[in-house]
Amino acid sequence: MERQRPPAVCVVAPEPMLTIEIETDRAVGAPEIHVHPGGQGLWVATMARALDADVVVCGPFGGETGAITAHLARTRDLALRVTCQGGGGTMLRDRRSSDDPELVMMPSAPLDRHALDDLYGTALVAALESDVCVLTGTQHDMGLPPDFLARLARDVTASGTTVVADLSGELAAQVGREGIAVLKMSHEELVDSGAADDDSLGSLRRAATRWVADGLGSLVVSRAQDPTLLVTGEGASTITTPSVSTVDHRGAGDSMTAGIAVGLARGLDLGAAVRLGAAAGALNVTRHGLGTGRRQEIESFAERVTLEALDRGTTDDD
Repeated sequence: MERQRPPAVCVVAPEPMLTIEIETDRAVGAPEIHVHPGGQGLWVATMARALDADVVVCGPFGGETGAITAHLARTRDLALRVTCQGGGGTMLRDRRSSDDPELVMMPSAPLDRHALDDLYGTALVAALESDVCVLTGTQHDMGLPPDFLARLARDVTASGTTVVADLSGELAAQVGREGIAVLKMSHEELVDSGAADDDSLGSLRRAATRWVADGLGSLVVSRAQDPTLLVTGEGASTITTPSVSTVDHRGAGDSMTAGIAVGLARGLDLGAAVRLGAAAGALNVTRHGLGTGRRQEIESFAERVTLEALDRGTTDDD
C-alpha cells in the first residue's frame, strides 16, 4: 500500500561531478553548452526527484566546481547535506561527433579521514530520517576504504531503513553481504566481478541466486536490450519493457535504480517497484539528459512493463 506523504529518499553520492556538454543546436546549427550536476549519485537523485520524492543528497562538494555543482543541484529541488572537503570533479564532453566525446576529466579530490568521518555521520543521520537510502559508487579513487559503504549499509539496515545499492565489483559484493533490500548491477558488472561465468540468462541467474542465498534481499540485473532479471529468495523473474528508440543510453541504469528506490519508498511491493524502475530507465534513453523524465509519463509507461516469473527448473542459457 502506498504512503500518503511524499516518499523520502536519501542518496549517498561520494563523487558528485560538474558536467559540461557541448552539442549542436539543430535549429540554427551552432554549438550550445549545457551545464548539469552529474555523477552517479546526482543522476539517481535527479530521477527520484522527477518522481516527486523528497530527496536529500549526501556528498562532498568542495572547491569551486563543487560549489557550482551544489548550486545546480539545488536548482533541481534537491536538498543537500554537504561535506565541503574533497569532491569538486568536472567532466567536459563534446557530443557534436560520434567519436569519443570526453574531452577533459578532472577527478574529484580524495577524502581524508576527517572528511570520511564527516561523510559517514552525515549520510547515516540522513538515511535514518528517510524511507529508503540509495548507495552509489565512484568512478575514480576517492579514498573510500573498502568497507566504508558496507559499514554504512549495515548500520542503516539495522535501523530499519530500506537500503538500495547500485554498485559494481568488490564494493557490490561487500555491500550485498550486509543483507540490504536491493542490489542493482548490470550484466557486464556481474560477469566482470567473476560472479557469473558469462552473460547468459542461466549463468546470471545462478550467480544472483548464490548472492541471495548469502543474505542479499534481491538482485536486479539490467541486461541492455534484453529483459531485466530479478532474483529474490522466492525465485526469479524477468521484467520486459516495450521497445523504444535510443537517443542516449547513458543514465538508464541510474534511472532504474531511482525508480526502484522511489517505488519502495512509496510502499510498493518489490515487483511493482522494479517495474517502475524499468520504466524510468527505458524512457530515460529516449531523452537528452541523464536522470530526467516526467512522473506521469513514467508511471503510465510502467503499466506496459511486464513481469514474468521464471520456472524454478529453468536453465535458459540464451
